[in-house]
Amino acid sequence: MNFEYRTKGTCSSLITFSIEDGKVHNVVFTGGCNGNLKGVGALVEGMEAGEVIRRTAGIRCGMKSTTCPDQLAKALEEAMKTADTERKRSWVLFLWQWAPPPESSATP
Repeated sequence: MNFEYRTKGTCSSLITFSIEDGKVHNVVFTGGCNGNLKGVGALVEGMEAGEVIRRTAGIRCGMKSTTCPDQLAKALEEAMKTADTERKRSWVLFLWQWAPPPESSATP
């Protein structure tokens, strides 16, 4: 599943990525420190999303309250919630499609 995340408080403005089977792929930052952010993308390629979050959440830079790696953690957290909601919605629709119709309680 592909995702886009608008960053807040960093030089980069957007992060695009995908999550497949819980693993992070194709992380691309728009703006920011090009070489460093390509490195971040390469380092997290194929890593479990939860592990990326664990490693990057809360990273700060000087007086700034956030960094691009911290924003990546926020993006992944949001994406995982969205993916979980989509999985639940799909499952409910699947069950609804195959569930027998309820019996009528009205008497003739």
